Amino acid sequence: MKVFFGSPGRISGLLLRIGQCSFAAASIGVMVSSHGFYSSTAFCYLIASMGLEFLWSFGLACLDFHALRSKRSLQNPVLVSLFVVGDWVTATLSLAGACSSAGVVVLYSRDLDYCGKMLPCTRFQIGVAFAFISWFLLAVYSLVMFWLLGAV
Repeated sequence: MKVFFGSPGRISGLLLRIGQCSFAAASIGVMVSSHGFYSSTAFCYLIASMGLEFLWSFGLACLDFHALRSKRSLQNPVLVSLFVVGDWVTATLSLAGACSSAGVVVLYSRDLDYCGKMLPCTRFQIGVAFAFISWFLLAVYSLVMFWLLGAV
């Protein structure tokens, strides 16, 4: 078995999954606590995609934790292919939500000048930044899983 940084069933993989969960939850928390987030479909989509990423990452973090406690390997071909497909779908949806929300934030802050008067754009920017960090961690894990799929 090949061992990569972030492989499932290893400490580094568990830490990546916990980071994904944390930043996805932080993005959801900041966006939901901001007044007027529902005014944009992109913000609602960001919350939905980060919710999906949180659930996916939390479930796999629990699986990694169980594998670490029971000293089991999660590197069989069927399981790795499931991780690859799930990670790539989740990463694509998360990137789409983060990019669309970033575009709306730029529109609100620079073009329409809604910030400060009507909407808390700084909170929106923080929520989008958390979403991008969560996506980056998921992209790292997805790349590791893709390499692992070729090695298994």
